[in-house]
Amino acid sequence: MATHQLPSPARPRRRRLTGAALIVAAVAACGMAGAAFRAAGPAKAQITDLSLASEKPIRGVVELFTSQGCSSCPPADALLGQYADSREVIALSFPVDYWDYLGWKDTLANPRFTARQRAYAKARGDGAIYTPQIVVDGTTHVVGSQKGEIDKAIEANWPKFSTARVPVRFWLQGGAIIVETGAAPELPPREAGASEGAGDAAPSKPAPKEATIWLAVITRKAEVPVRAGENKGKSLVYTNVVREIVPIGMWRGKPMNVRIARHSVLKPETEAFAVLIQQGDGGPIIGAAWMGP
Repeated sequence: MATHQLPSPARPRRRRLTGAALIVAAVAACGMAGAAFRAAGPAKAQITDLSLASEKPIRGVVELFTSQGCSSCPPADALLGQYADSREVIALSFPVDYWDYLGWKDTLANPRFTARQRAYAKARGDGAIYTPQIVVDGTTHVVGSQKGEIDKAIEANWPKFSTARVPVRFWLQGGAIIVETGAAPELPPREAGASEGAGDAAPSKPAPKEATIWLAVITRKAEVPVRAGENKGKSLVYTNVVREIVPIGMWRGKPMNVRIARHSVLKPETEAFAVLIQQGDGGPIIGAAWMGP
């Protein structure tokens, strides 16, 4: 299966993520509010039915690193749309910028997405950076157009994701986005004999104690006519395109609420949001929620 591998000398310099323009403050627990809003601007983005969307159970998080300058990517982009439509996982598209020199500058790419992909490669220790690349639950990478391998990765990660998952939901209230997280889960002890010298039950693996809460700002669909490069003459369709992803707080194993000024993250093209709770820099995703159509 063809992929576009990023050669070591060409790897772009990593940039530091910043939380500029965010207004973050801890608040007391609030009641659930199902409100709708329409964003300003020509795109007239709209989010509705927030309470149901934000609490829908999922089986994992699938991130696709893609590029308009990659001829191997369109099949993966189409496949991500299928995962997004299924609603069984949170499927996100992260357009990267390191193929821009091939003749077409990706109109959706963000250097922060390239930094995110590089962080995953560093955390795994394999240095694998290519397009189209799928990362499942922040841990496993596979070629983005290989559905069978993606499904295997989702199923293989499900036991860990389900037992270590931190409850999270979020909603709109007035001029703010409220993010509510639960406590660290109580992980069950491993079965007897799982480790040398185990008695009736081996000690349970320590529950996660600290993680970053990320907010992703999303456009549900984007169609881009490409006029140069490897995909010249094609009109490419993208699903659940992340336009920005910013850290909004630190989860430290206990229930908490975070309030974000809605105007600080809202863009004219905003049609949905996702919240990810993620350990370390490029580590496992231990909680996730979706808000939008």
